[in-house]
Amino acid sequence: MPSSVKPSTGAADEPREPPPSLRGFEHFQRFWDRENGCWMVKILPGEYYVSRGDEAISTVLGSCVSACVRDPERGLGGMNHFMLPADGAGGPNDWLDPAVGLATRYGSHAMESLINDLLKLGAARERLEIKLFGGGRILASMTDVGGRNVDFIRGYIGLEGYRVAAEDLGGTQPRKVIYFPTSGRARLRKLRPVENRIISHHEQLYLASLDRQIAGGEVELFEPEKRS
Repeated sequence: MPSSVKPSTGAADEPREPPPSLRGFEHFQRFWDRENGCWMVKILPGEYYVSRGDEAISTVLGSCVSACVRDPERGLGGMNHFMLPADGAGGPNDWLDPAVGLATRYGSHAMESLINDLLKLGAARERLEIKLFGGGRILASMTDVGGRNVDFIRGYIGLEGYRVAAEDLGGTQPRKVIYFPTSGRARLRKLRPVENRIISHHEQLYLASLDRQIAGGEVELFEPEKRS
């Protein structure tokens, strides 16, 4: 595990006033996390969140991939969570070719949405620091969805010329990731087999919905889900 990815440790701070939500992310529900002593947001597949406040972003990854991106000088960053549909063509640069790139446009849109929001808030592309997580082989399928997600994100990062500060990709275990955008700190925990089955079930349902969209000739790109 990279030295910049730290295991989870306890904290016992009392709740304080949450930092202001950035415009466009007010609908995300936050909660006080006693273990980490901060406000936290959980994101789901197809979502991303950006912050410049003292809060954390968490998600659980099986076959999906999350990119944690920040500008160290501006003290702002964010995290996304995406999965490519199963029945797309194969190469990591497919999103450049409109004839074969329908599936990989999901990952491209997830990356560009997060990065573009950071740039609008004053981040500089050349300063972006990126940490990558997920892409495990946990789905009982002939198609290695996690491997395709890893191939995509590595190809995308390489083509765009971004700097990867840390990564934990592949393998067979799901992961829980907690990211602190202002400091760039990431905490990672590998999950147990019983949690693996639950995550696998939810990802199979999500993957099936993506494949239906591709089969129908339309691509519904990732947008943050409105939460009540």
